[in-house]
Amino acid sequence: MSEKTVTFVDNRVLPAIGQGTWYMGEKASQRRQESDALRAGIERGLTLIDTAEMYAEGGAEEVVGEAIKGQRDKVFLVSKVYPWNAGGQKGIAACEASLRRLGTDRIDLYLLHWRGNYPLEETVGLMETMQQQGKIGRWGVSNLDYADMHELWQTPGGHACATNQVLYHLASRGIEYDLLPWCQQQNMPVMAYCPLAQAGRLRTGLMNHPVVNAIAREYNATAAQVLLAWVIRHRGVIAIPKASTIAHVEENAGALEISLSAEALQQLDAAFPAPQQKTPLDVV
Repeated sequence: MSEKTVTFVDNRVLPAIGQGTWYMGEKASQRRQESDALRAGIERGLTLIDTAEMYAEGGAEEVVGEAIKGQRDKVFLVSKVYPWNAGGQKGIAACEASLRRLGTDRIDLYLLHWRGNYPLEETVGLMETMQQQGKIGRWGVSNLDYADMHELWQTPGGHACATNQVLYHLASRGIEYDLLPWCQQQNMPVMAYCPLAQAGRLRTGLMNHPVVNAIAREYNATAAQVLLAWVIRHRGVIAIPKASTIAHVEENAGALEISLSAEALQQLDAAFPAPQQKTPLDVV
């Protein structure tokens, strides 16, 4: 296994590539294949699995629950709560429903999926309560920008935030301007969702880009592996690509072995320049 790792809460060291589950659980006919793929990922060391109550309205959590059956302790389990459930008794009920679907008594890392109407102070209080109850190990956030994180840092208990999960890929580099450096200063891991870009023209354009493909040939790798290796080149960044087939899981795991040269990084910078000013946080 490569030494590309990220240290999460409680000194848990994990490979810098995990497994995402967005769009899993939506078709009953695919659930067996999806859970098999997640199990294959666990076998290959991709032990962080990220899901959410939003994904297929709990269906993805059910797929994860099937995949981790009998091997829960091997897995670092991440799930996310809807913003309208992120306070009071609604939050407790949402977490308990996720636990039932996942077939476990604890979620290692529980995230606020995005900001809603609940004040951050109330959400932090909810997370602290669930920690005391043993339902969650640690908590974090998702889709919070630089100003949001500063607000969280001014909130009582906010410093306990264990991660920020945001969109990040070669064609979406806005977090490099301020958010990523700030998180690194706090030694807070950043989780990159859609690290290959979301399905569609942008993803196709990235996969077929001549610079990306030239580097892939140089490294005897695939375009996806180059894109993943680029995302995890930063200290403290973990990528969570979805892979619903065993072949894709193996491809993702292989990206851990790739260290891009300074020349390759310069070529990618020239093709996809980093932002020179603040840009709004990309969200999908």
